[in-house]
Amino acid sequence: MSEVSIFSVDTLIKYMGNDDKARAMVGKIVADACAPAMEPLLLAGTAIREGRLSDAAKMLHTLRGAIGTLGAKRLVSASLELEQALLGRHTEQIPTLFASVDAEYRLVLHAAENWLRQNAPEQMR
Repeated sequence: MSEVSIFSVDTLIKYMGNDDKARAMVGKIVADACAPAMEPLLLAGTAIREGRLSDAAKMLHTLRGAIGTLGAKRLVSASLELEQALLGRHTEQIPTLFASVDAEYRLVLHAAENWLRQNAPEQMR
């Protein structure tokens, strides 16, 4: 069984041609996906505190879609679990699940930043 990944764009690069052009295109995808930094989670957290649980779930769904392309399986799993708790109004689970999503998202951003530093052209960073 393979380890569930924090961040891996190897498959994406492979599908895009596995060459320098593919690496540059993936670099742009990674940079664009991570450009909002922590803002999506901050907005979702505000929505949760204001009782707008379905809005927060939509925000997490969007984040999951954007970051999921980066092979962030752990984040995808954690955010799906939180999204389901929000939609089911399982308020007792939300703080713990949100903390898990926050931690996983920070790991993804850190890994993406490292990947960009090592693999992407200067203008992508």
